[in-house]
Amino acid sequence: MVLLQPDPFLNELTNMYERTKEKGSVWVTFKRSSMKSKAKRKKMESAGEVIEYRCLVRATDAKKTISTSLSAKDYLRFQASYATVLKAHMNALKKRERKDKKKSAEGEKKPADQSK
Repeated sequence: MVLLQPDPFLNELTNMYERTKEKGSVWVTFKRSSMKSKAKRKKMESAGEVIEYRCLVRATDAKKTISTSLSAKDYLRFQASYATVLKAHMNALKKRERKDKKKSAEGEKKPADQSK
């Protein structure tokens, strides 16, 4: 797993989406992390120090895994850039077929009228 800065992470994520455009999936996970071991966190808590939690973002396409760590200050800017990347690569999704409520209600009434 490669820990990248946020901008190179987004570039590599874009490349992942391009590689899997025809076939495949990309999984992205967000996780709260202090980037410290459990023992260090307990020592810091007992000493009264404030633990700065970060957001760990991981992406994988089953062949390659990349990750980045974000502070609270960087999170909103990253989220806006991430949304742009997602919008650009969601063109391969299929539209869901919805049943029209009026048509289905009329379809149910017609067979009942014909039986009379």
